[in-house]
Parts: sequence; structure tokens; C-alpha cells
Amino acid sequence: MRSGSLTERKSLTPLQQRFIRTGFRGFTDEECIELLLSLALSHQQSSQKAKACIEHFGNLRGFLSASIEELQQAGIPLPCVFSIRLLHELPIEVLKQKIVEKPIYKSSKEVFDYLYYSMRDLKREVFKVIYLNKRSQVIDTTDLFEGTLEDIPIRPREIVESAIKYNAAALIFVHNHPSGDPSPSKSDKLLTRDLVFMGHILQIKVLDHIIIGENRYFSFADDGLIGKYEDNFLNLRIKSLFDIRPHFKDSAKVFPLLPSLIVLLMVFSNLSS
Repeated sequence: MRSGSLTERKSLTPLQQRFIRTGFRGFTDEECIELLLSLALSHQQSSQKAKACIEHFGNLRGFLSASIEELQQAGIPLPCVFSIRLLHELPIEVLKQKIVEKPIYKSSKEVFDYLYYSMRDLKREVFKVIYLNKRSQVIDTTDLFEGTLEDIPIRPREIVESAIKYNAAALIFVHNHPSGDPSPSKSDKLLTRDLVFMGHILQIKVLDHIIIGENRYFSFADDGLIGKYEDNFLNLRIKSLFDIRPHFKDSAKVFPLLPSLIVLLMVFSNLSS
């Protein structure tokens, strides 16, 4: 047993042995990269590549968030790229399972904790939808749209189709601000208002719209805006009903959904423009 243990220790590099004893405590970014590369390269190769990666990517975070193309351009062999992507995706999958297994959705912080790791270094805006069932349990999460730093082309039809596909009773929208500032823009507010309107008409509740920035986030629900938009919808629907009645005496009987359809047309018009 002792000789076997000694043989195993000799097969590891000094950095690997140190990691087994202490974890990442005291490791520099360069040493972390070297340790990761040592899974597929020799000690000498991983040490040389780690120095080059620090020069190319700046730090460990830049290295881990690099695309496959960027890693290969930096001279990282494909077996190393596999190891890097595997270790990058594993925490995302663990966090996903953690939130899916929760008995009920409770807070915007849960969503932020779930998605921050995967969204914090994105260079483009990505619009995600989280689908929930009637018990507010998470069914799944999908990336529906991707856009420039200033704009994401939102297609409401795809949101509706995806919600029906998952038989969702509620939705949470999430997108990132690559600038790091999660403060909502005017267009973010208008979009969220229209999505809340659309949800009311389709009888699918919009629970929140969360914007992820650098180590912080903005929640429309926490800020009271989701409730405000719900009130706006009800007021607009009531107003539409009264505006129609003078022209159609029996409109409430013949066209019970007409006010909602008018609002729906307004929402789709805004989202499409």
C-alpha cells in the first residue's frame, strides 16, 4: 500500500500534488491554468502554455470564458480545449439541476445565482426564457435571442410558441448587459411591459425580468415594475372596453375578448417595431 501510494504521488506533478493537499488556496491565475492544462499536457508543456495564456487572455476568467476558436488560435491543443469546456460547463449543469430540483421558485436571487456564472462574460446580449409550471417549478431554460450590445431582436411569436411547447404556466425573462451595468434602459422597460401584457392575454404569468450585470442584477419584480405593468394592462383593458361600448351595444356579449385582442395587437405592434 505504501509503495503504491508513493508511486501514485510520483506520477503527479508538484502542482497537482499541491492541489490535492490544499485545493486552489494560494494558487495564482497562471498556476490554475497550468494545472488545467496538465490534464492533457506534460509538466513542461503546461507550464509554457500557461505563461502564454496569461499574456493572451489576461487572467483565469478570460481564459475560461474564451470560445473554442479563441483557444485554438492561442495554440491550445484540442484535448486541452475539451478539458477546459468540460470544466466550464459542469458548474453550469450543476446549478441548472439545483434550480430545477427546487420545489418552488422563490426569488430573483436564485435565478441570478443560477445564471450568473454562465452569463457574466458574454460579449453579446442573450435573451433567456425560464419556463415554470403551475406550481412555480422550473421546467427548463432556453436561449431564444442573441443580439448586439445595444439591441436584441425580440420575436414575440417565438416566445409564444416556446411557452406553448413547454406548456408553461409562468415565465421569467433574463438577459445580460455586457457593459456590467444592469440598470434597465427605456427599451428594456417597454419590452417588459409589453411582455407582461402579452402574458395576461395568453393567461401565462410573467413572474420577472432579470438583467444580469457584473456581480449584480436588476429585477423588475423586486422593483415593483411587474406589478405596475399588470395594473397598466388592467386599466388599458377597462378603458378599451368602455371605448368600444358606445359603438357596439352588445359588444360585451358578442365580442367578450375584443378589448384583449386590441391590447394584443398593440403589444405585438410594439414588439415588432
